[in-house]
Amino acid sequence: MFDKFSRSWDLVKASASVLRSDKELMLFPVISGAVTLVVLATFLLPMFALRIFADGIGIGGAVFGFLFYFVQYSVMIFFNCALVGAAMIRLEGGDPTLADGFRAARARIQSILGYAAIAATVGVLLQGLKQKDNFLVRMMGSVLGAAWTLATFLVVPVLVSRDIGPIDALKQSVSLLKRTWGENAVGQVGIGAAFGLITTAVAIVGFGLALLAAQVSFALAVVVGAVALLAVLLVGVYQAALSGIYSAALYRYAVSHETPDAFRGTDLEHAFLPKA
Repeated sequence: MFDKFSRSWDLVKASASVLRSDKELMLFPVISGAVTLVVLATFLLPMFALRIFADGIGIGGAVFGFLFYFVQYSVMIFFNCALVGAAMIRLEGGDPTLADGFRAARARIQSILGYAAIAATVGVLLQGLKQKDNFLVRMMGSVLGAAWTLATFLVVPVLVSRDIGPIDALKQSVSLLKRTWGENAVGQVGIGAAFGLITTAVAIVGFGLALLAAQVSFALAVVVGAVALLAVLLVGVYQAALSGIYSAALYRYAVSHETPDAFRGTDLEHAFLPKA
């Protein structure tokens, strides 16, 4: 267990070294987050106004949910493709700009929309399972959701790197998972766990400082709370950028068997060793 955590931390540090060399990569998740909030607000207003889910999830609710998932996934996948496209340029020794990343994403817009439709369909189905009264069904939904996340981890770099459709990209991601499931899981869980702890620590410290500030004045407590919230959001942005860089490096090595300079000395190479 300790070895896996150590490997995860090494990969986080290697991804961070790439991010330090090009902090501009963090702008992609920032813009993505802003756009997804706009999309969320656009769907929430009619949802409450029309009371779409007042009587549970019917056909209208399912269609509404699918449209929401489709638009949200389209936005997130587009910006993830832009991030990974720029990260791949950096891993190859280039100096990417925002325009380079957006150009890479726009070149695959049809495949991105197609994959967003697939992801939205799966998202609606999984959400339906998770809302069932049966505990076992809800558990199955959670397990299937985790499996889907692992299987699709490399879809974005596949879409960016190859001019193929969404179904073929999904098939290739699943194929790569068969060879890299350990590193795939360690990378996602490791980065998620590390930043989950950091986010929790920042939130706890921020809450504590806000309580102390409230003893002085309410205005000061609001300011401290706002700063803490901003810190939590920045941690989330950093995590998203690191995850994108990691997926780009993992895919690059998977297809070329070359380890980027920033990842030399880590256990990334072991993900592709022949299994005994």
